[in-house]
Amino acid sequence: MAGTSQFGLIIAVIGLAGTAAVLSNRLSARLRVPAPAFFLIAAVIAAQLWPQASLSSVGTVLPASTVERVVTVALAIILFDGGMHIGRRQFRTAAAAIVWTGIAGTVVTAAGTTVAAHYVAGMGWHLALLVGTAVAATDPAVVFSVFGRREIAGRTGVLLEGESGANDPVGIALLSALLAAHGGAGAIALHVLGEFALQMTVGVAVGTAGGLALLAFMRRVPLPSEGLYSPRVLAGVLVIFGVATVAQGSGFLAVLVAGILIGDEPAPYKREIARFHSSLASLAEIVAFVMLGLTMRLSELASKSAWADGLALAVLLTFVIRPVLGGLVSLPVRLTVQERVFFLWTGLKGAVPILLGMAILTSGTPGAALAYQVIFVVVGFSVTVQGGLVPALAHRLRIPLRTVEPEPWSLGVRFSEEPEGLHRYHVAAGAPADGSAVSDLPCGENAWVSLVIRDGALLTVAPDTALQADDDVLVLADPDESAALERFFTSLGAGEGT
Repeated sequence: MAGTSQFGLIIAVIGLAGTAAVLSNRLSARLRVPAPAFFLIAAVIAAQLWPQASLSSVGTVLPASTVERVVTVALAIILFDGGMHIGRRQFRTAAAAIVWTGIAGTVVTAAGTTVAAHYVAGMGWHLALLVGTAVAATDPAVVFSVFGRREIAGRTGVLLEGESGANDPVGIALLSALLAAHGGAGAIALHVLGEFALQMTVGVAVGTAGGLALLAFMRRVPLPSEGLYSPRVLAGVLVIFGVATVAQGSGFLAVLVAGILIGDEPAPYKREIARFHSSLASLAEIVAFVMLGLTMRLSELASKSAWADGLALAVLLTFVIRPVLGGLVSLPVRLTVQERVFFLWTGLKGAVPILLGMAILTSGTPGAALAYQVIFVVVGFSVTVQGGLVPALAHRLRIPLRTVEPEPWSLGVRFSEEPEGLHRYHVAAGAPADGSAVSDLPCGENAWVSLVIRDGALLTVAPDTALQADDDVLVLADPDESAALERFFTSLGAGEGT
């Protein structure tokens, strides 16, 4: 019975820790500090006060390889959910900009940080290159958790989330290629370029094929229970990630692409599937940051060199490298001055750099322990200091934010067959629908607006009812009219293109 009591105590402690982690989002919204900062700091303190919990100590229950695998799965889930949140329609509005900043921005950031790590931190070129590549990726979960219920309206939010999702696979592919490369500088460069191209190409191909196949599976294969539809999608995501990895491609890019392809498409129980994966991504974020925090003790960061080098790199990365080099890369992207400043500041670091730091640590590279500590300090600075200033900067620059209030009540109608011609649109600011009357629909009498939701409440609909930005509109129309309706509700005015 003593063992049973001890097991019960462990379960209770885990439950209390999980409750505290969930409630930390309320504290995050109040303090304007990303919630992952609390998970990371709490885990580091726990590892110091309770050495048995530290995953970096000798003889612990979970070895570093297990931590890497668990966090890898968590990141795959987070990226798929991020892809679903972007969706194909939003991605098309900034596709070129997302791809350009995701690839070129990661490369120039890695190059700039490599130079800084060599001359400021005194690292050898090889180790500096590994560190620079590790901290080049940004984290969409950290970027958006600081806003709480508020979202960045317009194209800036899509670009930020898209870049954060795209540069994670890019950074991971670059580092894995660097760790596997051997020989002279020329041979290493050729190997890295070839391996990177292979991972990106295979990742996009598997993600596209897998996403379309999973969507067809979702739409055409019925299941006996509503509760099985969401786990089926999760299983499909894991299959896509695994197939891409086995094929020497980027599994992270594959699941991101699959999420984008599935995001806007109708499917049975789609809303329930989206909610399930959003909740799962939040849980995955907690697990990832807690497990990564348990790999580091405060005593291991006591080295003056780790603190000094880490803070120096963090400051240079935040105030010089990303603003200058990232600013040059972003010049072809159509942004206002305020949007560009906000975009360049909001490149926050998160779980991916620490995961890549663990890969450096387990690779046996000379100086890897110091490199991991420096990466940890960089991420800590980015999440707490840089992330904490994001809301104030958004207010200062007058970046448009819209508040997404919780909607605990829902009104739904179930159909046994897909309701063809039934569409739900969100009125984008600046779209033709913004300010237009219901009678101005491009398809005229061939469409019927059944519901308009404004500020979380139903609106009485009449022909002269004027639509506003952020309205949700339920339209029943001929399927052939869908393209015109989509342009009417979502297309932006001139000057808002890529």
